[in-house]
Amino acid sequence: MTHYTLRRGIEADLPQVLALIKELAVYERAPDAVTNTLADMQRDGFGPAPIFGFFVLEDHAAQIIGIALFYTAYSTWKGRMLYLEDLVVTEAARRGGFGKLLFDAVVAEARATGAVRLKWQVLDWNEPAINFYKRLGANIETEWLNGNLDATQLSSYVLAPAAEAAAASATGRSF
Repeated sequence: MTHYTLRRGIEADLPQVLALIKELAVYERAPDAVTNTLADMQRDGFGPAPIFGFFVLEDHAAQIIGIALFYTAYSTWKGRMLYLEDLVVTEAARRGGFGKLLFDAVVAEARATGAVRLKWQVLDWNEPAINFYKRLGANIETEWLNGNLDATQLSSYVLAPAAEAAAASATGRSF
């Protein structure tokens, strides 16, 4: 692990970050699933109300070889938590200790922000990642199932009028 730099991500990193996200999608057998854009990431990470942060790991040539992207979440049972959305190390740099270094940075961020929990997901077939997290002492849950609505489902979902009015009254609010 010589000649690397671990640092907080900046807006200029986003093209390389998006490329790593796409590399991850290929690895996770969903190469066409990434619809996020550079403009979306600029707005959401560096606009007036940023909703995510990230760390990058650069090699000696200033190429980003790893990222850890996270955001603040909230547990009704526990309170403030940090959610690790993606931890990615480019395939050529895997097994060099870089994943642990990025994970350590996210744990440090969780501590610094007063989070009482750090959460993330891992695909049930991704044995290398599962084993990585287990070696770090993490609990890998098996009882919770993930739910989601995609963009099409969100737009076609029929809202109760009271819910739509309540959401409209909060428009422009930053969490």
